[in-house]
Amino acid sequence: MTTGMKLSVIIPVYNERDTIQAILQQVVAVDLKGLGLEMELIVVDDGSRDGTREILRETASAIPFVLHEAPVNRGKGAAIRTGLELVTGDLVIIQDADLEVDPAEYPTLVAPILDGRASVVYGTRFSRKVAGLPLIALWANKFLTSLTNLLYGSRLTDMETCYKVFRREVIKAIRLTCLRFEFEPEVTAKLLRLGYTITEVPISFSPRSRAQGKKIRWRDGVQAIFTLVRCRVAPRASLLRPP
Repeated sequence: MTTGMKLSVIIPVYNERDTIQAILQQVVAVDLKGLGLEMELIVVDDGSRDGTREILRETASAIPFVLHEAPVNRGKGAAIRTGLELVTGDLVIIQDADLEVDPAEYPTLVAPILDGRASVVYGTRFSRKVAGLPLIALWANKFLTSLTNLLYGSRLTDMETCYKVFRREVIKAIRLTCLRFEFEPEVTAKLLRLGYTITEVPISFSPRSRAQGKKIRWRDGVQAIFTLVRCRVAPRASLLRPP
């Protein structure tokens, strides 16, 4: 495997005071030394108002990470775009601030890239049965993934997954305009339009409920459909960042 590389972890966070310390501890506990990787952790606080920002400031003295504080809440997509401007690693992974997915699976996620078999890897949550996931959420995910496959000729099983890993030069070349949860369909659509193959690896998944802080809503599904269609018909040149 390639060694001497860096993995940049971007955590967009908004009002996650109950989980932010735990997820930070889980991330920094991941041992990447056997893969020849060092880690860079970037946290983008998207205008939190529940005490998350204060917790992050306190935690920064014990856990090394770059903290960007957005003045107002703009959305997950905007926070990720901010994080992408700060990364210096060779690989980039997106990590949600909740506890639905497990950072211990980073080695599995980055392996296809380190082996030279992929430039983009998604962690699929639906290669096995998921306990506790409402049927409406399962159907919505399957519909959006099926629509992606229909429009772009792909064979994905989980387009909306949190865990997306990219070579830095790949993700940095894409022009992103997302503000909220449309990051997932936008980045997927543009990768596929540009000819990239997305490799999927199985991951574990512990879904949380709306009462526990789940933020995505039905209108985000509508926005996802619009985004998938818009990117399908957009001029190819508009998919790339200006040189």
